[in-house]
Amino acid sequence: MDHVAIKHAFEEDGFVKISNFLSKKQSQELQSKLDQFIETVVPTMPKEHVFFEDQDNKSTLKQLFHLSKYDTYFEQLVQGSEFEKLAEILLGEKMAKRQVEYFNKPPGVGKATPPHQDNYYFKLSPPQALTFWIPLENVNEENGCLRYLKKSHLNGMRSHGKTTTLGFSQGIVDYGTGDDPSNEVAMPVNVGDILVHHSMTVHRADQNKSTTRSRRVLGLVYFGETAIEDTITKEAYQKTLFEKEK
Repeated sequence: MDHVAIKHAFEEDGFVKISNFLSKKQSQELQSKLDQFIETVVPTMPKEHVFFEDQDNKSTLKQLFHLSKYDTYFEQLVQGSEFEKLAEILLGEKMAKRQVEYFNKPPGVGKATPPHQDNYYFKLSPPQALTFWIPLENVNEENGCLRYLKKSHLNGMRSHGKTTTLGFSQGIVDYGTGDDPSNEVAMPVNVGDILVHHSMTVHRADQNKSTTRSRRVLGLVYFGETAIEDTITKEAYQKTLFEKEK
């Protein structure tokens, strides 16, 4: 793996795809550990860390937050791992904060993810953060692959407004204008591949159009040590959001 080329692509475009980053054995272990986590831990988690497309249908599990707080396997996955070492290379500094998230688009009901920038949610200055996107099954345009806007991490924060999408309450209000259509890149990935994107990179995903295939993904989020979090604004926003979604 050429770290120089990966870092160059990340800094140039705001995202990079790394093929075959995980072995077949590593991917199978991830899938097994997640299945076990969903079966044994999710029923005990507070509802602000667990989202369903349909609250009355547990097969429509959509998002999980802070997996590393509940399970040492996921803590080891995100801390002191190959992922953290690569995050340090890409951001050029040590990491100060880490978390593991889970995203799914269940077949038939998985909704579109609105175009957004992660740092609108993170509220970091400077925006020294990134996310690893790890597919647990093959992802293409049918079941909702990520779509990135090239070089968008260099153009500042775009205007966001309220959406009706659970788990992604804010989206870019003028997406699709200007050079957006010509700069958007679809990024299908297979099990073993990973994507990495900067916290300022604009990205979105279509709904899951498949009636048989889900779209299960782990997200590893890292904040660099120079990134200062506006915790007051963030906590107030999250409290308001939770009150609306109860």
